[in-house]
Amino acid sequence: MVIRIATLNLEQDHKRWAERRELVVTQLGELNPDILTLNELHMPSQNGRWLQRAMKNNRGSQYSLVQQSKAGEESRVQGEGLLTRYPIIETANLDYHSHDCVALVARFEIESRLVDVYVTHLIAAKDDDSARQHQVSELLQWIGSRNDADDSIVCGDFNAAPDQPSIRLMAAAFRSTQTDPTAFTPLREPGGAPTHPEWGRFDRCIDYIWISQSIKVKASGLCFNKPAENDADLWPSDHVGVWADLIIG
Repeated sequence: MVIRIATLNLEQDHKRWAERRELVVTQLGELNPDILTLNELHMPSQNGRWLQRAMKNNRGSQYSLVQQSKAGEESRVQGEGLLTRYPIIETANLDYHSHDCVALVARFEIESRLVDVYVTHLIAAKDDDSARQHQVSELLQWIGSRNDADDSIVCGDFNAAPDQPSIRLMAAAFRSTQTDPTAFTPLREPGGAPTHPEWGRFDRCIDYIWISQSIKVKASGLCFNKPAENDADLWPSDHVGVWADLIIG
C-alpha cells in the first residue's frame, strides 16, 4: 500500500499568516497527503485547528489533528502536530529536557502493520550541533523503546544539513527520502527583511522525512514551494516542505 506523507514548518503566525495560510491550504489540497506533520504550530492562535477546519470546509478533506506543545515557557507559544486521514491508535510524547524541544508520535494500523509517525523540531541551527546530537540520541533511544512497531517514520525540522554529525547519527538508523534544499524561502513582510537574512535562500536541507528500512520510497520531492502569483515575497512558510509516497507492507 502506498501512503503519501508530507512535513512543513509553519513559522508560527509570523510574516503575514492571514495571507499565507491561504497558500498553505491551496497547496495542501493540491498535494493531498494522507498525513501532514507540522512544526511551529502557533498555540495562541490555534492555527493547526484553523488548517483542519479550512481543509474540511474548503476542500472537503477530513483530517484528525494531534498537537503537542513544546516544553517550558515555549509551551505557551508553539508546538508540533500532525493532520491525518488514518484512525489513530495511540499517541505519546518525549521531552528532550533540552532547549524546550519535544517529539510527538502517533501510531496507526495500515495494511495490518503498526506504523509509528514521529514529529520533532530540533534546536535552532545557530546553536552548537552537540545539542542536536543529544536530541537525536534521545529520539533514537525513545524510538528503540517502541520496537513493537512494524514501520517507523520520523518527520520535521532538524535544523542541520546532511553533513553535520547530528544528521549522520540519524542517517545511521533511518533513510532520508530526500536532501534537496528546504531553507529558507524569500518570505517577508512588505518592505522588511526575509527570515534569517544572514543566510542564503534555499541554501541547504534542514527538513526531513526519515524512514525505517522496512519502508520503500515510490516517489518524493518538495512541496509548499510556490509563492503567491502576484507577490514574490509571499510564500506558504519560510521553509519549503517535503513529501514522499511510501510503500508500506
